[in-house]
Amino acid sequence: MLIILLIAVPFLGGLLSLLSPASKAKYTALFFSSITLVLACVAYSLFTTQSNAPMLAFDASWIESIGARFTIEIGNGLSLLMVLLTSLIFPAIYLFINDKAPENQKVFYGLMSFAQVGLMGVFVAKDALLFYGFWELALIPVYFLASLYGGAKRIAVTFKFFVYTFVGSLLMLVAILYIYQHTPNHSFSWNDFVETGKQLSLFDQSWLFWLMFVAFAIKMPIFPFHTWQPDAYEQSATPITVVLSAIMVKMGLFAVMVWLIPVVNEGSKHWTNVVMTLSIIGIVYASCLAMMQNNLKRLIAYSSIAHVGLMCAAIFSQHELGTQGAIVQMFNHGINIMGLWFMVLLIENRLSTQNLDEMGGIAKVAPTFTIALVVISLANIALPLTNGFVGEFLMFNGVFNASSRYRIIFTVLAGLGVILSAVYTLSMIRKVAYGEVNKNTENFRDVSKNELFVLGVILLIILVLGFYPRLITDLIAGTR
Repeated sequence: MLIILLIAVPFLGGLLSLLSPASKAKYTALFFSSITLVLACVAYSLFTTQSNAPMLAFDASWIESIGARFTIEIGNGLSLLMVLLTSLIFPAIYLFINDKAPENQKVFYGLMSFAQVGLMGVFVAKDALLFYGFWELALIPVYFLASLYGGAKRIAVTFKFFVYTFVGSLLMLVAILYIYQHTPNHSFSWNDFVETGKQLSLFDQSWLFWLMFVAFAIKMPIFPFHTWQPDAYEQSATPITVVLSAIMVKMGLFAVMVWLIPVVNEGSKHWTNVVMTLSIIGIVYASCLAMMQNNLKRLIAYSSIAHVGLMCAAIFSQHELGTQGAIVQMFNHGINIMGLWFMVLLIENRLSTQNLDEMGGIAKVAPTFTIALVVISLANIALPLTNGFVGEFLMFNGVFNASSRYRIIFTVLAGLGVILSAVYTLSMIRKVAYGEVNKNTENFRDVSKNELFVLGVILLIILVLGFYPRLITDLIAGTR
């Protein structure tokens, strides 16, 4: 079964990376992640041609005594896009890490591969207990990666990250067990959870909603559950930050669309205004803080919070266009933010700084780097004809057409966030690339062949999806 291989191949890659000689660990992880990417592309082909559907689903007995089954499926465009994004990000990271190899490479690449296993599982699981297991499997390797690799304050920051996500996971588990107890046949099946949720009272749906939403909101994160994120992004090694920012935040958004809104639908509708308010506050708040940052990693961290806030608001608009836009943007934001973090990694490797005041004039000595930085940054602020535009346009349509009485206010404030995003992004480009060359940047080396290859793929995706967005919009047509 193809879908089994999407999980088994990176798992095997992780085991062999841990067992291989340190000098071979990177190439082992790269080899198996590349195979996973090929398998994901095959899954895309099968999904779009609607052929060999059994290849994209698997069901087997797991823990029979409690009704848990190993049920996985790529049954919609959302799961497919997240699988594609996950399969693309990891080999891109491995290829890009060239100048400075991480210490203890066996551990690094082994844990990265296991994180990929967990992420793949989250996006295909159709059993609640299995989903929870993969959720934890994705998080645990990242805890170790963040604590082993990064800045001087990484231990304290990782502990904060652990506490936040542990509390969230505990709340989610309570909700899962409660719904499980009310299923007619004591099943963790997604279908049974949805049917059981319909039978619950509004009161039950409401408190279950908040248990699950808090767990997912911490992972996204949105205001006010975001406080762990800027510190974690700043202190973690940048390759790990790529995983956190480009793909792991999508776990929360994915869970909201698959395991929250369908299961406790009435509870979700009841609290729509509150969630949209928190999301919009987060957009403006994070954008204002981003404008005040002199640290490049913290600036991008706050930018990510603002972007995720708009996606969350669009999802909770519960309008078809908003949901579709959020799905499109989940993929495109993953591509764009990965590109931005790669820019940060290049700067760190060459200048050993994250301080914007110590940069400037790079355009004069590294034109290829500058072109990539400008295109990726403009895509991140959704310039027309880049991949970010269509998703953001659809999301604004969703927010504007939401059933909420405050939809106009939400739309205006979200638009303000976009304007602020353009301001701090253009300011960042100016500080990094333009102005006078200084003693730090005068010897800045332009991108290498490996780096150029990865950045070239990112730029190609940005432009192709900007000119021809139907490659992904057709996958999610009709999604609500």
